[in-house]
Amino acid sequence: MITRTPEVRQAPLWQRQQAAAITDPAQLIERLGLDRALLAAACRAAEPFRLRVPEPYVSRMRPGDPDDPLLRQVLPLDVECDDVAGFVDDPVADGEAMRAPGLLHKYPGRVLLVTTGACAVHCRYCFRRHFPYADANPARDAWDAALAYISERPDISEVILSGGDPLSLSDGRLAALAGALGEIPHLKRLRVHSRTPVVLPERITDALLEWLRPGRFETILVIHANHAREVDDALRQGMDRLRAAGVTLLNQSVLLRGVNDRVEDLKALSETLFQAGVLPYYLHQLDPVRGAAHFLVPDTRALALHRQLAASLPGYLVPRLVRELPGRESKTPLTESIPECRKT
Repeated sequence: MITRTPEVRQAPLWQRQQAAAITDPAQLIERLGLDRALLAAACRAAEPFRLRVPEPYVSRMRPGDPDDPLLRQVLPLDVECDDVAGFVDDPVADGEAMRAPGLLHKYPGRVLLVTTGACAVHCRYCFRRHFPYADANPARDAWDAALAYISERPDISEVILSGGDPLSLSDGRLAALAGALGEIPHLKRLRVHSRTPVVLPERITDALLEWLRPGRFETILVIHANHAREVDDALRQGMDRLRAAGVTLLNQSVLLRGVNDRVEDLKALSETLFQAGVLPYYLHQLDPVRGAAHFLVPDTRALALHRQLAASLPGYLVPRLVRELPGRESKTPLTESIPECRKT
């Protein structure tokens, strides 16, 4: 009699890379040959908001450079522990907009589903770094409440999958959710917001293309890149595959001090994205989340940078400079959020 051992199916590469992400500040500092004097502060800042960065993203950083724009986005710093006036846990009032577990309804015609609290990378400026995922995140059997809410409101034409990062979930789970949404007749568009393809380009799999390919509704993938050096050959290849499948590709970025707050940085980002088949969409002014004040670029400087960018690029390469203000029915152009600008 032959005894057959069960076949062990290996997890996809991206899942293995995500699971093997660096979470120890000492490991990151050693990996990049940085001054170990950074370690104590990094450990303190990582206690309330853990370090997490996958190796494919680390490999794009400059060894020995503590000011590398990619490193600055993920390395915990002591200043995150400072209590800065106006910087709060829920800067965009997500809590007030929740209509079902994980379902946010802020804007007419569209809703956002916080599909998971997991991310492939922990960005230090994340506006949901204090989000109560354990209480508000829909589990597999809790999506029913969100689906019921959407089904009962025929004015909703678009669903946005967010998080955390929805693409940290398996394609099986996402395909099931997309299928359930596809049964709601008044939905026209499915939009996915994800940073995972930027930090883990291997996430663009055949299985992802299968469920994201336009069919029952149009599909849009909004990636999140802040610097041109984040766009490597692997990401370009992934974007080519998505574009060939008919997925609309957009990018949103955040204006960050020490990362992309020079017009040369922003221009290079727009041009690099466009060469990869991705259209610049939004440039967000920093959401005032507690722990991220050191990334803030003052509004006057942000406006000046945007004017310089508009003067040096064709209009379709200039992202809209916006901020999110609680209670508004859409993102607000920065010029409309500054009293001095509204008077002119």
